[in-house]
Amino acid sequence: MGETPCAENNTIKQEQTERFLCSSCGGNMVFEPKKQKLVCLYCSNESEVNFEKTNIIENDFYIAENTKNKNWENEKRIIKCESCGAQTLLDENSTAQFCAFCGSSHIIKTQEVAGIVPESLIPFVISKDAAGVLFSNWIKKLFFAPRALKSNYNMNKMKGVYIPFWTYDSHTFSDYTAERGTYYYVTETEWVEEDGERKQVTKQVRKTSWSYVSGDYSKFYDDILINASAQINNHIISKLEPFNLKELVLYKPEFLSGFLAERYSIDLKSGWKIAEEKIESDLSGEIRQHIGGDEVRNLSFSTAYDAIKFKHILLPIWISAYIYKTKVYRFMINGQTGEVDGESPVSTVKVMLLILAILAVIGGAYFYFSNK
Repeated sequence: MGETPCAENNTIKQEQTERFLCSSCGGNMVFEPKKQKLVCLYCSNESEVNFEKTNIIENDFYIAENTKNKNWENEKRIIKCESCGAQTLLDENSTAQFCAFCGSSHIIKTQEVAGIVPESLIPFVISKDAAGVLFSNWIKKLFFAPRALKSNYNMNKMKGVYIPFWTYDSHTFSDYTAERGTYYYVTETEWVEEDGERKQVTKQVRKTSWSYVSGDYSKFYDDILINASAQINNHIISKLEPFNLKELVLYKPEFLSGFLAERYSIDLKSGWKIAEEKIESDLSGEIRQHIGGDEVRNLSFSTAYDAIKFKHILLPIWISAYIYKTKVYRFMINGQTGEVDGESPVSTVKVMLLILAILAVIGGAYFYFSNK
């Protein structure tokens, strides 16, 4: 699959980007997860990075436009994959011969407004070598995966990508109405037929007493985490969680040196709608517990949100994507904790062999017991 030529009007204007040059040889320096420093690609010289955990602020949701940083896009080049539509931000030291999200080499440069600047990020802790070992161990455990996947997997196609997320904080105030059920027991007598005789038996029968209830409930939600990438499978992301958000540090371009960073494709307001759904689902359980009783039915509540705050953060994920029989499969590793999950094709041959083996066992057992 060759690279798609870039039309002249799709080529991004070369901006003056911030580069991190080695003080010894002048070569490019990249962030090394294992050392948590900038390391020169040529002479291995090292440079410290200032990890700032203070001054990370929660931004007001209603004045989000003010958080856009017009200088941020000048630090990055934006590439767009023609196959899956993913838009990725690259710094001066990063290159992309293929898309980290679908494995396609159909990548063009584009000139877009980068949008809301990331407030903070979690730097990569897991190195590429360590991620490769984790991947290999995980792939070997996939019993139904095709043998070709396990033996021919291209580790060079693994990329470290900072994935965009939103976090939301909010005070919630809910008014509710419902019916609360309380169990009680009564003794009932009935006639039953037993051994040809009618007998009278008594038993305890559970009943429910229902009463109308209403009231209010308030709760503060902190750091509701929402994936801001339409390219990343939410099911896989949930398998990679949790991230330790206490390790967030102030965004600095040094952390992105040598890595990719996806631009968010789920905007701030759309992300808040998803967060609202999460909060409403949680509140349903919280309010039911608050009402008490043995059962709750016909619960209805309305919620007001106050002091909504947000952060735009970047979280580290190692991604590998490949195409197998025209379908894209992705593997991902949490770049902070090393948790692995992904998608894999299923070998029809292995499935059929397992079915035949099971049938053989069943047939053998049947033959044994029928001739015993």
